[in-house]
Amino acid sequence: MTVETKFTCLPSYHFLTTEQIQSIHTATLELLETEGVDVLHDEARQMLADAGCELKGTHRVLIPGRLVESAIESAPASIVIYNRLGETALHLQDWQIHFGLGTDLAHTYDLETGQLRKSELKDVRTAARLADALPEIDFIASYALANDSPPNLLYLDSFKSQLEHSTKPIFFTAAGLEDIQLIAEMAAAVAGGREHLRRKPFLIHYSEPLSPLIHSYGAVNKLLFCADRHIPVTYAPGMMSGASAPITLAGALAMGNAEALSGIVMHQLRSKGAPIISGIGMAVMDMVRATCIYGCPEYRLILSACADLYRHYGVPMWGTAGVTDANCLDVQAGMEWGDSILLNAMSGANLIHDVGYMGQGLIGHPAALVICDEIISYTKRFMRGFRLDEEHLGLDTIHQVGPGGNFLSARQTVRMLRSEHWYPDLCNRDSVGPWQHKGSRNMADRAVEKARDILRRREPAALPESVQKELVRIRSYAESHLKDIKFQA
Repeated sequence: MTVETKFTCLPSYHFLTTEQIQSIHTATLELLETEGVDVLHDEARQMLADAGCELKGTHRVLIPGRLVESAIESAPASIVIYNRLGETALHLQDWQIHFGLGTDLAHTYDLETGQLRKSELKDVRTAARLADALPEIDFIASYALANDSPPNLLYLDSFKSQLEHSTKPIFFTAAGLEDIQLIAEMAAAVAGGREHLRRKPFLIHYSEPLSPLIHSYGAVNKLLFCADRHIPVTYAPGMMSGASAPITLAGALAMGNAEALSGIVMHQLRSKGAPIISGIGMAVMDMVRATCIYGCPEYRLILSACADLYRHYGVPMWGTAGVTDANCLDVQAGMEWGDSILLNAMSGANLIHDVGYMGQGLIGHPAALVICDEIISYTKRFMRGFRLDEEHLGLDTIHQVGPGGNFLSARQTVRMLRSEHWYPDLCNRDSVGPWQHKGSRNMADRAVEKARDILRRREPAALPESVQKELVRIRSYAESHLKDIKFQA
C-alpha cells in the first residue's frame, strides 16, 4: 500500500452554520438600524452623522447596514504584531491562535509567602519576567493591578515595567486619552520613533463599550486615538448575561455584535484600514450569588460562535482562556483553565488573553502562569494533529518489526520520538514509587518551584540606556502633568 497524497489530520471545530451566521448578522443590522447605540462623544457622533447615520435625541445613533458592511470590508483581515526588538511575533489572521496575559487583577498570591494580598507594581514585573521566559505565552499584559502606584500613573507605570522586563508584545489598558498618549510615546521611544512604531507595532490597546449599547466618551476617545496612530486596538464588549446583556445566549450574541460592529464603524470611518481586533466577551451572572462568572460553559459557547462569525467577517478576533472562578490552585482551576484553552484553540480565536486568571477575574498567581503555559503546550500539540503520509504510516517499519517484536530500537522511533510525542515539564509521569521518593509533590508545588527558579535565573533583554532615560523622562513628565486625570469609562 502506498499513500500518494500527503496531508495533515487536524482537529476542527465549527459551531455555526452559514445560515446561522447570516441570521445573527441580520439581527445585528436590525438592532443597529432600529434601536441604535448611544455614542457619548460629540466628535464621533458628528462623524457618524456625516457618514449617513441618523441621530436621535442627545446621544442615540442609528447606523445603516451599508456602513457596517463597508467598515467590515475595510478592516484588515490580517494584523502582524512585532516584539520590542522589531521581530515578527503574532499573526492575527484566519485560524492563527496566540495566547497571552490579561490585565488588572486586584489581588495576587505572593510567590514566597503564599499569602493572598493586594496586587502591587512588583507583581506586574514578576508576571512580565515569567511570561517572557514561558515559551507558550505569546504576549504579555500587566496581569496585576499596580495598587501602590498613584492612580494617575497606574497604567503608565505598568506599561513601563512591562517594557523593562519582557521583549514580548504588550496588551495594555489606559485610563484615558491623557495617559494613552504618553504610553504611546514610551512605545515610540523603544521602537525608534512614531513611524517605526506604526510600521512595526508591538503593542495592542484594550478598550470596550459599555453594555447595553453604549460607547462612552473615554472608550471612544481611545478608540479614535488608536485609529489615528494605527496602534492595533481590541474593542470588544464585556457583557454579563442576565445583567448587562440578555439571559439568552442568542440575544446576548446579537446585542454584543451590535456593540462590536458599531465600534468598527467608528474606527474605520476615522481611519480606513487601521488595525482593529473585535469579538464579544460574555460572562454570566450567577443569579444565586450575584457574582460574575468567567469559567462557565456559556462563555465558551459565545466565544465559539464569535470565532465563526468573525472569521466570516474576515476580522481578527479576541477571546479569553486560561480563566477560572476558583480562588486557589485546585482541581477546579485546572479543569476550567484546560477547557477554556482547548475550546478557544479549536475555535480559532486569534488573540486569546486572560491566561492565568483566577477568582472571577480578581486574583492572580505567578504559578498559574506556569501551569497554563503547560496546558497551552499540551493544547498546541493536540491542535497540530498528525501527518498521514507514507513516511508517517511507516509500513516498512511495521514489516521490519513484525508480529511479537517491539519498536524501541526502530530507527523511526529514534528519529521521530520528539516530534510525534508531547513531553511535559510539570505533569507527573513517574510511577508511584519514584513520585513518593521525590516528595509526593503535586502540580501546584512544582509550578511554584518552577516560577521561583525562573525568577532567580533569568533576566530579560535590557533596554538601551538612552531609551531607559527617555522612559524615565516621560514618567517624570506624567507625574507633574497628570495630577488631575480622571478615569473615564
